[in-house]
Amino acid sequence: MIRNIAWVALAAAFLAAHAGAVQDRIPANIAAAVADPARPRADRARDADRKPAQCLAFAGVKPGDRIADLIPGAGYFTRVFAKAVGPKGYVYAYMPSDIDDIYKKHNIPIPPPADPNYPNVSYIHAPVAKFVAPEKLDIVWTSQNYHDLHDKFFGPADISAVNKAVYDSLKPGGIFIVLDHAAEPGSGLRDTDTLHRIDEAAVKSEVEAAGFKLVAESSILRNPADPHTAKVFDPSIRGHTDQFILKFRKPRV
Repeated sequence: MIRNIAWVALAAAFLAAHAGAVQDRIPANIAAAVADPARPRADRARDADRKPAQCLAFAGVKPGDRIADLIPGAGYFTRVFAKAVGPKGYVYAYMPSDIDDIYKKHNIPIPPPADPNYPNVSYIHAPVAKFVAPEKLDIVWTSQNYHDLHDKFFGPADISAVNKAVYDSLKPGGIFIVLDHAAEPGSGLRDTDTLHRIDEAAVKSEVEAAGFKLVAESSILRNPADPHTAKVFDPSIRGHTDQFILKFRKPRV
């Protein structure tokens, strides 16, 4: 029993170290995407905190990939994805119709006007529980928004239906990335509506229930100094919250 525990700990340490090494090697397509001069100045100003190159490297974004940016906000990651997948790839920015009032409040047009710098991007406007893309996807990505699916302004959404729809949209072996603000361990869904945080254990349980397998976790956005007690918009922590990134895979068979 002790020997088995030791082997599990050793394997976990190896995987964590390997994931860190992979993240440190930024592929050329991703480096070029982040350096893209067409990116808005406001986006580039956030790169030090959001670490897009390391995040995309962890996700494994490759030229030619088909990616859905689920709940893209103002398109920060959508634009990076578009350049990283290149002209043979494609990005679908999925804007859930469930939150049209939020888009209007923040003056986000539905859909945004076409940007000639990103011709391989299109927008889908439909209910989140009916998530679907015109073709099978390599990656579905959602960042800092998974917790919102549990909140009143989202319905709340039928989370099992959402995760199953994401699962069905992916190719066998496809990847689902969930990046979000961490809540206090063991808090479950308690803080999703108040602090805009979620317990990563709750995310793992919900996503795996749809058939996904957790294959990697990243610590690149972790902040151990975050006490997990402040709302993510609080000036004391905004832009520096403790965030987890979970990488799930749809089984190949």
